[in-house]
Amino acid sequence: MNKLALYFRLVRLDKPIGTLLLLWPTLCALWLASNGRPNLLLVLIFSLGTLLMRSAGCAMNDYADQDFDRHVKRTVNRPITSGRVSGKEALAIAALLSLVSFCLILPLNALTKQLSVAALIIAGTYPYFKRFFAIPQAYLGIAFGFGIPMAFAAILGTVPTVAWVLLIGNVFWAVAYDTEYAMVDRDDDLKIGIKTSAITFGRYDVAAIMVCYAVHLLLLLWVGLQMGMGYWYLGGLVIAAGIAVYHYTLIRHRERDSCFYAFRHNNWLGAAVFGGIALDYVMR
Repeated sequence: MNKLALYFRLVRLDKPIGTLLLLWPTLCALWLASNGRPNLLLVLIFSLGTLLMRSAGCAMNDYADQDFDRHVKRTVNRPITSGRVSGKEALAIAALLSLVSFCLILPLNALTKQLSVAALIIAGTYPYFKRFFAIPQAYLGIAFGFGIPMAFAAILGTVPTVAWVLLIGNVFWAVAYDTEYAMVDRDDDLKIGIKTSAITFGRYDVAAIMVCYAVHLLLLLWVGLQMGMGYWYLGGLVIAAGIAVYHYTLIRHRERDSCFYAFRHNNWLGAAVFGGIALDYVMR
């Protein structure tokens, strides 16, 4: 396998689910902040920035976790763990992608740039939270949702309360879907001592996931009421709730493949929420 293909795998361009889980909340924020009429250039900047920062985060995560990944069945063949890409290469790639991402937002206002620095710090430090934080998925939710306040800042020049509530809601959603992901590796994580929400929640893991889905959707409902959203928005939330219930049927027996499928299926939950927002503005 040539180096380019290895770098492609390092930054997970072969696995777009992570990018989509970042992109849906960001697009929701862009549409809500602009009353359904976001500037096309802004959509392009934030979409490409999401891809670049997720890719940079993957390279940084694999660098930080290389000693742990050797002991996990799912990650033992990753480019760094298998020795085909060096740690220095991964750091260089992460730095380059972060730099390009920052260049994208240079035309935007000062507040957006300041928030981007905070986003970079959060994304860069996330891999180390698994060493001591009992629910690192909550920190991941902040990292994955920081496009929300940035989108509001870019359009409005400020970050209103609804944006922070959306971010909090994204934290609960991330805890839900990433706990499903962590359930896949729970046995390996217990052996090597990494902290995850799947371990912290223990036998209440499924219940905790469903509570997180519920809180996420209730916060979205509150945001919709505050912003005067209509029935199409509510319809999107109802579909998202149905998808969450479907995930319960997948994870209740805690089987690895079903839990991983539920994690990946969260793409459709995010799409349902965004679809409801977009349709609500189109149908006015």
